[in-house]
Amino acid sequence: MVGSGIWATRWSHDVGVQVLINDLSIALALGVLIWLMSPLSGAHFNPLVTATALWRREIGWLEATGYALAQFAGAIAGAVFANLMFDLPAAQLATAQRASLGSFLSEIFATAALIALVIALGSRGLGRLAPVVIGAWIASAIFFTSSTSFANPAVTVARIFTDTLTGINPNSAVVFIAGQLIGLPLGWMAGRFFSKG
Repeated sequence: MVGSGIWATRWSHDVGVQVLINDLSIALALGVLIWLMSPLSGAHFNPLVTATALWRREIGWLEATGYALAQFAGAIAGAVFANLMFDLPAAQLATAQRASLGSFLSEIFATAALIALVIALGSRGLGRLAPVVIGAWIASAIFFTSSTSFANPAVTVARIFTDTLTGINPNSAVVFIAGQLIGLPLGWMAGRFFSKG
């Protein structure tokens, strides 16, 4: 996410092209990583997905805690590594102000829909489609939500450490995470509804 954002700003000055490059990179890489990691960890990249698995009693507290710690540490390490790959300081404090009512509502919606998809896929026994379905959702939501669909507290925190296209300042990050936490139970409810189909 961070690396493609940095590369996009160096390749083009057109914001639309920058977002398209970043979007395609995120969606395709996410699909591949979900496919690769599903047999090993269930592709737990998002603390909210882990919380959903815990709530559904698919994993226990100890496992969920381990995943959450790894998610935050891995996301932050990824942002630092991306900065270094592009010859930037390892960690920069992001200055991008992203908080608004629209982005707050966007994070609620993007997160709720993501969690609903995860639950519906699992309940219907269609987990093998997760790489395509989740990748497609994120690719689309980046464009149709004003927040660009972070929908992941670990990624949100990591983006504090890069002052590039994908960065978010700490105050805005709090607003985004609040929206994500509200979206979580809404996603649980929607997921249960769509699981009946």
